[in-house]
Amino acid sequence: MNLKKIKLGFIPANRGFFSSALAAKMRGQAIAAMESLGIEVVVPSEEQTKVGCVMSIAEAEVAARLFREANVDGIVIGAVNFGDEQSAAWAVKKAGLNVPVLIFGCQEEETLTMQTPRRDSFCGLLSIGEALRQIGVAYTVATRPIVFPTDEAFRKDIDWFARVCRVVNGLRNARYGQIGARPEAFWTCRFDEKQLQKLGATTVVLDLSEALAGARAISDDDPELAPTVASIRDYADVSKVKEESVVRSAKLELFLKRWGEANQIDAFAIQCWTSIQANYGVCSCTTMSRFGDLGKPSACEADILGAMSMHALMLAAGSPAGLADWNNLHNEDDELANIWHCGVFPASFAREKPRLGVQEIIAGSGAARYEDSQGTVEFVAKAGPITLSRVTQDSDGLWRAVVAEGAFEDNPAVTFGGYGWCRIPGLQRLYRDVLLRHFPHHVGIVQGHVGNALYEAFGNYLGFKVHHANQAVPGEYTPALPF
Repeated sequence: MNLKKIKLGFIPANRGFFSSALAAKMRGQAIAAMESLGIEVVVPSEEQTKVGCVMSIAEAEVAARLFREANVDGIVIGAVNFGDEQSAAWAVKKAGLNVPVLIFGCQEEETLTMQTPRRDSFCGLLSIGEALRQIGVAYTVATRPIVFPTDEAFRKDIDWFARVCRVVNGLRNARYGQIGARPEAFWTCRFDEKQLQKLGATTVVLDLSEALAGARAISDDDPELAPTVASIRDYADVSKVKEESVVRSAKLELFLKRWGEANQIDAFAIQCWTSIQANYGVCSCTTMSRFGDLGKPSACEADILGAMSMHALMLAAGSPAGLADWNNLHNEDDELANIWHCGVFPASFAREKPRLGVQEIIAGSGAARYEDSQGTVEFVAKAGPITLSRVTQDSDGLWRAVVAEGAFEDNPAVTFGGYGWCRIPGLQRLYRDVLLRHFPHHVGIVQGHVGNALYEAFGNYLGFKVHHANQAVPGEYTPALPF
């Protein structure tokens, strides 16, 4: 994975009635904490503003200019003492970047005495929030709002906020490659392209026939072909499929990789059956699985909103995402579901080395020959925490998202394809909500728990209605809380 480094603008909100030395101390500690997470911090220098903080309109203009020039991904406002709310809000307004904003305040140096130098950020942070509301800026409140920047709680909040920024900015500027039409039977993969564009994401369309022709046109002596074939052999056990199938997968991968680079594609949605088997002679699963591990999520059945769901999960987690079916409920456990797909999960999900196999549903039904239906990436997922999410548009065109956290666990039940048995607390409640709120059968998955970042990104900044199993009122957005 090679995700862009997050760049945050920092407004150390100062007020002249309080100690400049204490303000500078908190400014330095906050910068150090953010940089320790690999974040690039854009902040006025001590030469540009008094002790490098912001407490006047003139200083706010300095910060705003720095943020615009650096094109920051998010803005952090830290009340290093009471803070001047007007200048903090003005810096955000004049930057004009429409990025997420996090606010926090700094704790007092000690339990107050008559001699203690005061910060009063507990009070000042309320004023900063009010000022942001008055100028119509959405903002995030740290899960521990008043904190020392040296505390682990602050590092966790900054890490969470960085993930929120990555999701919000990533989705607002995404380019999704739709390769072919959705299978006619799959109404679940319908979407409103104009509404997606209004959100900020662009759909780039390529007819499947053009992709197949482009793959066929790749010469056997193409300098990238042999290394790609070798990489596929290293990626999975290919002993049960034909050599020709591996080569076809490699050529498809090369064509789509080059087309994706030329069109700056962030994620793919591919018409994976049954035309490609009949007209090209291999499943697209190997290519899609490998793209997932390379940071280019690839959704089945030309499901653009599935690709968007995977993209959000990948951005939140910083690791590969897959697309699954909510496939089966375990007969003996109401909180255990089989999360499955034919064979497109990234191999990084696997308990042991994957094997390339045959798409049994297509071949077994007679829709394509067995020898033309090879290329699925089959394995059992390794045990561990996962996050599941699906973005959709309801029948009125409104955006909704469902988010759940669970864990893959080992279970003796066996099927084909790629799958894992996932325990989801409150699954029956969640499943009813999925049914009632019009979510389809596809759901994105990623390793790790990043539901809190998705709640905040979807609900606070993108305007989605967010659903999850532990809501007090089903169908209403629940503010982000620590998992």
